[in-house]
Amino acid sequence: MSVTIETLGGLSRRNGELFCENVSFRSLAERFATPLYVYSRSALQARIDDWSRGVAGTSDRVFYAMKANNNLAVLDLFLRAGFGFDIVSRGELERALAVGAKGSDIVYSGVGKTEEDLRAALKADVLCFNVESIPELERLNATAAAMGRKARISLRVNPNVDAKTHPYISTGLKNNKFGIAYDRALETYQAAASMSNLIVTGIDCHIGSQITELEPFVHAADKVLDLIEELHQAGIRLDHIDFGGGLGVRYADETPPAAAEMLAAVRSRVAARPAAAHLPLFFEPGRSLVANCGSLLMRVEYLKPTTAKNFCIVDAAMNDMMRPTLYQAEMPILPVVEREGAEVWDIVGPVCESGDFLAKERTFAAHQGDLLVMAAAGAYGMSMASNYNARPRAAEVLVDGEHVYLVRRRETTADMLALESRIPQL
Repeated sequence: MSVTIETLGGLSRRNGELFCENVSFRSLAERFATPLYVYSRSALQARIDDWSRGVAGTSDRVFYAMKANNNLAVLDLFLRAGFGFDIVSRGELERALAVGAKGSDIVYSGVGKTEEDLRAALKADVLCFNVESIPELERLNATAAAMGRKARISLRVNPNVDAKTHPYISTGLKNNKFGIAYDRALETYQAAASMSNLIVTGIDCHIGSQITELEPFVHAADKVLDLIEELHQAGIRLDHIDFGGGLGVRYADETPPAAAEMLAAVRSRVAARPAAAHLPLFFEPGRSLVANCGSLLMRVEYLKPTTAKNFCIVDAAMNDMMRPTLYQAEMPILPVVEREGAEVWDIVGPVCESGDFLAKERTFAAHQGDLLVMAAAGAYGMSMASNYNARPRAAEVLVDGEHVYLVRRRETTADMLALESRIPQL
């Protein structure tokens, strides 16, 4: 991997030892144990500033896609910066409200909203529902009518654009489960406009995640703008365009565009279309805001050389970080203290699966008891963590200069058992 420490948010080496801001990872392990998620406030602030500059002086808005990392401390930083939230579940709605977000700060996406989900979001008066099917339109209209409310909606349109990313995180092709088929969008908008408890306010498009080229964004924007012109001719006027998220980050050799580049490319297409040029734009970044702001700290438990492979067995596992085994993601692994005598290792966890690996064929010197850091782990790490093999989930800390805040305590077995019960003996 060609990634350098300079590209990893908040990390540096001092006398050969790895630090997050002004705090050594060694001291974090001593204080909080491992595995441990570590977030850098300065790195988060830098990403916030990038996007804030991108929308400054416009009516455009940023809605953080909290599925990437929904820790309350992280959400609070985005809310303080004036960002809204893109949510995909009732749990995420409750997290947004818990940090003080108002309904006008929230857009609600997702293909499987239950009636209870819709009721909770209507009660919170969310800014917009991004609707993904005709049955969802019908359910939302009926639910709003029963509550004596009107729901603001946009349709998530599937433009059949290849995001050129991993198939599991590509969402804009016609064989994906997401959105309204492009060739049925006009008639679906007309159906929505006829429903008495819905207010058509926007159009939404999200084609995938970890997109590292501008072309898919531009192609999708052109198709959305074509549709807006059709809607305009049919007498349907919109209040906003939601271009979703998906901007990629650098994990290894990727060279994704900067937020400003993507924003400029999309805006140039919008400006050329009279039916759309006046509309505010919404963006829903997730990964690009948090990925390079977090690390997963782990300890080497055993070194196991074999005739086929050298295994470095650590105390973190696939239940802590699912991306490598689920998406074949390659993420930087750095020793906290560099040593002489590098060898090639597969870094694996203790979970009873051959798929339990964090990295393969990485070259570094390792001793039992050493600390390793998986960098660029701020997105889809803790938010996808599980209790597989009855493993409690890791703690999370946020580093701010020389200060460290425990923003989620380590889960215990007692926490897990508290949700369960045994049946009576017969």
